[in-house]
Amino acid sequence: MQEVSRTGTAGEFRLDALIADLWWRVRLLNTDILEVEAKAGVFDAQQPTYPLLALNLRARRDNLVATIAMLEQRAKSLSEAA
Repeated sequence: MQEVSRTGTAGEFRLDALIADLWWRVRLLNTDILEVEAKAGVFDAQQPTYPLLALNLRARRDNLVATIAMLEQRAKSLSEAA
């Protein structure tokens, strides 16, 4: 039984580390989006002149945030099961 407990703790630690890394990447993407918007001088994604790169970065960021939400839910259920 102790082995399962240690494995669960290590698994939770790895999951927490992954989540933290993904949040770091979201912050990097936010910075990149702001830089592209500033360079183009367009900050509204609804404008026709909004940079395509910024749109792609926003989509990537949004996908990461959705993935993080799923992983956080999984981490929560793992900690409740332990």
